[in-house]
Amino acid sequence: MDRWLCGPRGALLRSAADPLVIDLGYGASPTTAVELHHRVSRLRADVEVIGVEIEPDRVLRAKPLERPGLSFRQGGFEIPVPGRRPAVVRAFNVLRQYAESEYGAHWDTVRDRLAPGGVFIDGTCDEIGRRATWVAVEPGGPVSLSISLRFGAFERPSDVAERLPKALIHHNVSGERVHSYLQALDRCWAESAAVASFGNRQRWLSMCRMMRTAGWPVQDGPARWRLGEITVGWTAVRPD
Repeated sequence: MDRWLCGPRGALLRSAADPLVIDLGYGASPTTAVELHHRVSRLRADVEVIGVEIEPDRVLRAKPLERPGLSFRQGGFEIPVPGRRPAVVRAFNVLRQYAESEYGAHWDTVRDRLAPGGVFIDGTCDEIGRRATWVAVEPGGPVSLSISLRFGAFERPSDVAERLPKALIHHNVSGERVHSYLQALDRCWAESAAVASFGNRQRWLSMCRMMRTAGWPVQDGPARWRLGEITVGWTAVRPD
């Protein structure tokens, strides 16, 4: 996700009036916030990353890692930065803990606090980050779904289904858009077996091209696809 934020979404931080990034619910270890700061500060030296956690003890443990541009504070979806509007809010493996009936309200809470043109990234990944998905939510609503898989860590693209965001995971059933999308990925992956001898990267590139040719609103291009990533417009996967 950090690669995606610094790539296709890099212009957002470069042009932000206030380059504030929130790592919401970073967990028992502040590693993700530290890594996020390291990566986004390459885009812009004055970027500020704030790790936000609801548990006071987690904030206290993270405090020794603070440095210019990186800090930690207690809070939740209300985003505890009075008087400021973040350009980016990232929440990974946070909303999956909530009921499906609750995620929409949390999306709305965060959307209302974003800077104009900002983005809320709601994602889920496995424990070692080899299978990940995230929804990009702008002030006007969700705009895309991204899937990122490590080559060699899956047999079919739909293996990522168990890591879909809360907004989609219960809709991966016949008749729903996200199910059709994953099935189409699997078909194009199977049909790309002819180039498998050149490696999984070439097979993935072939799959992405087939998906675009088939009419799916696939975004970005080969520079992103070769990383094992594919992003599609939200309209193609949104719940009915």
